[in-house]
Amino acid sequence: MPAAAFALALGSAFLHALWNVLLARERDPVAATGVAMAVSVVAFAPVTVAVWGLDSRVWPYVAVTALLQLCYFALLAAAYSSAELSFVYPVARGVAPVLVLVVGVVALGAGASAAQATGVVLVGIGVLLVRGVGHGDARGLALGLTIACTIAAYTLVDKEGIRYADPIVYLELSMVPAAAAYLGVVLLRSGGRTRVRLALRPLPAVAGLLSFAAYALVLAALARAAAAPVAAVRETSVVIVALLAASVLHERVDAARIAGAVVVVIGAALVALS
Repeated sequence: MPAAAFALALGSAFLHALWNVLLARERDPVAATGVAMAVSVVAFAPVTVAVWGLDSRVWPYVAVTALLQLCYFALLAAAYSSAELSFVYPVARGVAPVLVLVVGVVALGAGASAAQATGVVLVGIGVLLVRGVGHGDARGLALGLTIACTIAAYTLVDKEGIRYADPIVYLELSMVPAAAAYLGVVLLRSGGRTRVRLALRPLPAVAGLLSFAAYALVLAALARAAAAPVAAVRETSVVIVALLAASVLHERVDAARIAGAVVVVIGAALVALS
């Protein structure tokens, strides 16, 4: 893997971890997420116009991934409103590639190597360590697993859909309806306008910009290296989140949770690289 690609993928991992931390630290993650989504699509609209290019066959994929992105951000906001970031994030990011592998094996007839099987086991062990023995956060676990399913789903859809449009255009087209629908639902809820107005602050806006920038760095990395090593390096965001959750959010991230995050990264990397 070229050094430039490694640096870009690692940068993407850090930015992905950072924007999740910024949203998780907000008093109202639900409204803050809406602001972040809106800022990202507005800010990158000129870039989309500049690199415009698509095939008409992209629209079914855009429609499906827009719905999945809406679900993803809604679930993410719900999780960050009621559970610890250092618990939800490793579960969501670690289990997602395992689910993609399972779908490939079961539905698409792809094979699985011994290294991938080992990776699946390690992810499971890592999730247990992150959760902790006797941990009672069943809601957080359920949300983390559901988010993982959503990530796996849009990963599989985007893998096909991205063939028919420039990646930036594809992301923008899927995020515009997702952001509009998300903000619409929040505004229509009781006190929604006040919540959104209070969330119109710099940090949620920065989170939105970072989320798009993280994806742009991944695209740049993929232009310089194969997808598998790039995906593996990106999983380091799990450990970065654990460290930031302890230092920025002051969550009780003990040695077992850090160890679990590291094991999740190793397992996910084995799944991606094999």
